[in-house]
Amino acid sequence: MAMKRKGRWSARVTEESDALDLERNVFNQTPARIAQSLKRSAERSHRRKSNPFRSAMSMLTFYINRAGKNLSTRQRNRLEAAKRKLREAFGRKGA
Repeated sequence: MAMKRKGRWSARVTEESDALDLERNVFNQTPARIAQSLKRSAERSHRRKSNPFRSAMSMLTFYINRAGKNLSTRQRNRLEAAKRKLREAFGRKGA
């Protein structure tokens, strides 16, 4: 008989990502703090497969996409602002 899994794989990815060691509740902070935390995690990680900017932005985008309809407008706006702050933190131009 197959064992039933508890929780979702996407939650496990954000908690136990092999690429980045994330701060606890990082996505519940201000946009600037989210960006700085992701930048710090990406730059410290030696397990990531791409450059720090890409790793940090991928994790943020992954979180937004996985949360989907469950994000309130306020939360989504905060996370989109964090994307802009992350681009600024890495010296990138906005999309």
